[in-house]
Amino acid sequence: MPKVSEMDRGLDNGAEAVVIGGMVLDVNATPSTATNRGTTAPGKIRYALGGVARNIAECMSKLGAKPYMISAVGFDLAGNMLLEPWRAAGLSVEGIKRSKDIETATVCIIFDGRGELAAAVASVESIEKFVTPEWITNFKINICSAPIMMVDANLSPPALLASCQIAAECGTPIWFEPVSVTKSKRVASIAKLITYTSPNEDELIAMANALSSGDKFLPVQKDGKSARTSIKSLFERLKPAIWVLLEEGIKVVLVTLGPDGVFLCFEAVDSVKKHNPYKNSPFSFSRKLYEAVNVSCPPNRILGTPKSKGNYYVAVHFPALPASVVTLVGAGDCLVGGTLASVCVGLDIMQSVAVGMAAAKGAVETESTVPVEYQLARIADDAGAIYSEAKVIYCESKL
Repeated sequence: MPKVSEMDRGLDNGAEAVVIGGMVLDVNATPSTATNRGTTAPGKIRYALGGVARNIAECMSKLGAKPYMISAVGFDLAGNMLLEPWRAAGLSVEGIKRSKDIETATVCIIFDGRGELAAAVASVESIEKFVTPEWITNFKINICSAPIMMVDANLSPPALLASCQIAAECGTPIWFEPVSVTKSKRVASIAKLITYTSPNEDELIAMANALSSGDKFLPVQKDGKSARTSIKSLFERLKPAIWVLLEEGIKVVLVTLGPDGVFLCFEAVDSVKKHNPYKNSPFSFSRKLYEAVNVSCPPNRILGTPKSKGNYYVAVHFPALPASVVTLVGAGDCLVGGTLASVCVGLDIMQSVAVGMAAAKGAVETESTVPVEYQLARIADDAGAIYSEAKVIYCESKL
């Protein structure tokens, strides 16, 4: 099993992160009054570019990365809407399969009055049908030269396995995004190949059960009428499921907690070290991001824990900053996108998660799934505030 201290290899100059998964057109409906069954309600309907992998890639590009997308869209209106801004941003479309037989993935989403998802219908079969192992294999060179590869669980199990096997053979770190409770269970065949994963609480439980061959773990109960359980108590409830993922071979587990922030969990082997900085970034925004975050988030503040030798399980809690919430859609994807973009420019995982959370804050404060643009100074300031409040909440020898 690769050590955490070894998992971030040197990054090749000019290499592009590879992102594999869904490109989806979202049709978002937000009622302006209470809805009643059997009749329409006034409100707003808007089209939005979506898909977990696409959202993550767009966020990365807004932070200066140049992700290489592997997906599939049709020649229909939805496909054209998805590709037009991609080309305008100067991003490669070579990995995006197009065919008259492809019906572009589409999701219809209905929100409640608080901006949270109330109901949704997804037609995304084309991702599983057309993003095949054979299509992915065409881009083996891209995967092998990438600083990291992100796959979302919209891919079919064979496509997930094929992409992860290619990356593992090349030594390219793999980030698995679970997408949903149901699809998160697809982790079972690839867990030993994964470097990073980013489930929410429910996806974490589903993944742990899939890896344990049963329903051993139960979801954390939430009582909407009472205050949320303490962070320490919440971690203790989730810890057994987190440990299953780590023991199955996943190197880093990032559990997203909504307004409670995230848990960053990993096994430390003779302490955790950051990878070498990406010294010659060809993208100016990326270089500025690296420099600004290194000032607001001084490296190695926690990554030296523990000091003594041996194998340790470590968990760090990152709190979320207060935000003026417009919509929660896209927050999780921007958290991953911000973290990935930061890893790609040479920031350590602690700094990268802080940037990811700052990117997520920007997402919830705008109507767009991904903000139109990110202000470097604000990202650095928000990341610094989050980073300064991050605390080790667990650090014990591996039994």
